[in-house]
Amino acid sequence: MAVYTEVNDEDLAGFIAQYDIGGVLACKGIAEGVENTNYILRTEKGAYILTLYEKRVDRTDLPFFMELMEHLSKSGVTCPTPIHRRDGRVLGELAGRPAAIISFLEGVWIKRPSVEHCGAVGRALGAMHNATISFPMSRPNSLSLSGWLALAKQADGRADSVLHGLTAIIADELAFHEQHWPQGLPTGVIHADLFPDNVFFLNGKLSGLIDFYFACSDILAYDVAVCLNAWCFETDHAYNATKGRALLAGYRAVRPLSDAEMNAMPILARGSALRFMLTRLVDWLSVPPGAMVKPKDPLEYWKKLRFHQRVSSPAEYGFDL
Repeated sequence: MAVYTEVNDEDLAGFIAQYDIGGVLACKGIAEGVENTNYILRTEKGAYILTLYEKRVDRTDLPFFMELMEHLSKSGVTCPTPIHRRDGRVLGELAGRPAAIISFLEGVWIKRPSVEHCGAVGRALGAMHNATISFPMSRPNSLSLSGWLALAKQADGRADSVLHGLTAIIADELAFHEQHWPQGLPTGVIHADLFPDNVFFLNGKLSGLIDFYFACSDILAYDVAVCLNAWCFETDHAYNATKGRALLAGYRAVRPLSDAEMNAMPILARGSALRFMLTRLVDWLSVPPGAMVKPKDPLEYWKKLRFHQRVSSPAEYGFDL
């Protein structure tokens, strides 16, 4: 979450008047993340999240995200859901941006995940994938292989200012994945961004998943690879196979993985590391002046990428083969 767009009191009051949530008591910007503008909104009827969708989010994708959250919630996956306006719609416009009010989810995200947290995340991700089997909508992954090439072009000529030789590293990785990216694996709707700050815990238990604005249709096991990258590396960038084993066991207890999916994990994890390195790199080089946002270090994922390049067996991630 982040704040790119300021909202004045008059416009906010007019927007809130379209909902049956009472008058505004407080509205405070949330200065984390890189995607949209978010505020914690407190009204006479409770707490909510007010989201203004910025330029990276295509407004034609917004119905997919809204419907997905409602579908998951109805299927037993705890997640925020859009609040309907008096006219039944969930999307409006505020400060020149598409905007929505989303239910507030109680809990906190874990900065230093434990083995138990990783197991819980694996189970939650498996439950989400099972729940989306009956979801009728789809959305292409704009940040899959073809999207990585576009990101590399955005950073072209500037990547070496972050790390000497990074331009060549990116080119080599893109060539590798164009040749080796897995085909024929099970697909469905994935979260695609299930990092620790998108998972809440309350009283030691996982209380819900948030931020579905990268959700798309892609290889289900790729979503697992994203989580291995996000949850199972230590602060010194060493991979923790015990955490990986817990996450994978939790996932497989809910949704079994085929041999083909397990064997593809080294490439999927390597591709995931490249994807996040590229998006962080572009954000690092392109933060708008004055934005209340702290870009994330792309070199964290360069270090993870180097680990995946050396992996020779899926067992190194914690699979019990």
